[in-house]
Amino acid sequence: MRIFLGAFGDPGHAFPMLALGEALTARGHTVALETWTRWREPAEAAGMTFLAAPEYQVFPTRERPLQPYAAAVRAARETRPAVRDFGPDAAVSDILTLAPALAAELEGVPVATLIPHLHPDLPSGFPPYAIGARLPRTAAGRALWRSTDGLIRGGLERGRRELNETRRRLGLPPLPHVHTGISRSLALVATLPQLEYPRDWAPHERVIGPLLWEPPAEPVAPPPGEGPVVLVAPSTAQDPDHELLRASLAGLARERVRVIATWNGREPAPAVPVPGNALLVPWLSYSRTMPACDVVVCHGGHGTLMRALASGRPVVVCPAGGDMPENAARVDWAGLGVRLPRRACTPRGVRLAVRRALARPALRAGAEAAGRWIASHDARARAAGEIERWA
Repeated sequence: MRIFLGAFGDPGHAFPMLALGEALTARGHTVALETWTRWREPAEAAGMTFLAAPEYQVFPTRERPLQPYAAAVRAARETRPAVRDFGPDAAVSDILTLAPALAAELEGVPVATLIPHLHPDLPSGFPPYAIGARLPRTAAGRALWRSTDGLIRGGLERGRRELNETRRRLGLPPLPHVHTGISRSLALVATLPQLEYPRDWAPHERVIGPLLWEPPAEPVAPPPGEGPVVLVAPSTAQDPDHELLRASLAGLARERVRVIATWNGREPAPAVPVPGNALLVPWLSYSRTMPACDVVVCHGGHGTLMRALASGRPVVVCPAGGDMPENAARVDWAGLGVRLPRRACTPRGVRLAVRRALARPALRAGAEAAGRWIASHDARARAAGEIERWA
């Protein structure tokens, strides 16, 4: 088949789509990937046709006031010729990437959605997505969250109206449902099922496990000596002042641990004091470094979190923004790590959280079980197979 993929260019969205593209190409399909130009080389190295996505401001600013759905109209019109020229049998679009889905629909191509994180549409009685609240344990708790249904529904209805206006401007019919960025034909939820709250799944939804991909990099050995190894793996998109990195290096300086820390190549490099029990590097291979660690300290971005759990390592999650509070709540609920509130992102806060993670064997056992599940369930093969059957 010929399959058109489209993804937002941030690593948390581009990496899972690259993993999917590699799997489809390896199974003999002809794949085109539209994303940001920074991912051209790995896409082409895997045998995909690379197409540069229109890059525009996702959220309006005073200097760049284009509204999100107005930007989506522009991007869909710019993407449509690429879809037409490639002539796909099917398209798979990232949940945040409207242009490829809209352009494919304009060309009469069936569209599936890749959700590269937890499913954002939660049933009534569950806490709203991304606020970082855990699943209630009592009827009173469920009733409390049901009381917010109207407020949540109002926001979703506004999103539906705005997207339907986008669709009208493109000549497409309106959609009757909310969460309009998710296909009602096939939605692949690329997360660890142990982090999803128990629920009834719709027939078109498939929880396939995490789609893991990372750019080539070298492993990093811990500093010499004895003691547990702690990896500090901050977000690539959040925390521009490196607060978690600074708090971790300062808080663990006198602990009997060995620390590997990275700033993920973000410029400029942070001027951070590095204690004698730590190494600070610009970049490293998570897949080749995490298995030698005992705990991973992170912001809770989905990709980093999944890589740590795939390595069987418990996490300390200090959420910074986006879906990170939700991920932290699910880690806490599933018993896979320690949740550190953002207000406690201090040297003392990190130190106590790491001590707790190291002192609780149940967290290590839970993370190792998650790692075994990921190893025994090939998410790439599952995703590719679901797309083949659907298309």
